[in-house]
Amino acid sequence: MIIRNEQQDDINIVENLIRDAFWNVYEPGATEHYLAHQMRKHKDFVKELDMVAELDGKIVGCIMYTVGRLSSEEGITKKCLSFGPIAVHPDYQRKGIGKALIERTFELAKELGYESIIIFGHPSNYVARGFVSCIKMNVCVGNGYFPTAMLVKTLVDGAFDGKRWVFKESEACEFAMRDAEEYDKLFPHKEKKILPCQEEFFIYSHSRLHE
Repeated sequence: MIIRNEQQDDINIVENLIRDAFWNVYEPGATEHYLAHQMRKHKDFVKELDMVAELDGKIVGCIMYTVGRLSSEEGITKKCLSFGPIAVHPDYQRKGIGKALIERTFELAKELGYESIIIFGHPSNYVARGFVSCIKMNVCVGNGYFPTAMLVKTLVDGAFDGKRWVFKESEACEFAMRDAEEYDKLFPHKEKKILPCQEEFFIYSHSRLHE
């Protein structure tokens, strides 16, 4: 398997892969391929960490990063990273491809000088990669809210210095649903379904931890 930077010729393949990987997982249909499309245009998009996994000449996985911001109660601000979409083609899942993409980009992120990575995801998918609950690192979102799905990975010891930090995701991750739906019309038709996994995602994404 080769892990390399995404190239211009890969974009359509990658967006179709992302669409296939996320279709009906978190909601009927998917919007992650549109998110990827939009992220590439934003100043917070990290091209150096825009990677694909290639197996036997076929792109089977991808990962994309944006820069987020952290601010402390003392008025200190600094950058951090977030990844997503991260996707592996359904035919190649559970083969270590996502793990390889994550670990390779962790190395590169540290070389680029980043101290931490903050994501929203299902804990069972990421705790084995060194992510911990945001509450353990005293990282919250506005108004002291600790989302259950917010996970933190430190790349450098002492990255948070015991202070409380407020995380703000990049505006690159914001989009209008109607725009995503219009963009999806450019792709082959796929049936939208309501599945139990969508309710599980809703519960995780709308719950919080308490100190």
